[in-house]
Amino acid sequence: MAVFVLLGILGGAGILMVVTLVRRGGGRRTDTAEGMLLEQEALRRARHDRVSFGSAAVHNSVPTASDSYHRGSGRP
Repeated sequence: MAVFVLLGILGGAGILMVVTLVRRGGGRRTDTAEGMLLEQEALRRARHDRVSFGSAAVHNSVPTASDSYHRGSGRP
């Protein structure tokens, strides 16, 4: 009996997640040129951050060698 309750709860949670994702529209759609430019800029920044703050960059360099280090401003 407890197994059926557990499966019912998990199934209900799964259905709730699917309904939530379907209602959101499936993804980020940009209809205007300005929206596309904003999305491209966000993707470029994310790509740069993945390289700058990745494991190899963080653990294999001195602290002052990162792109986010600014002299005179203290901590980044």
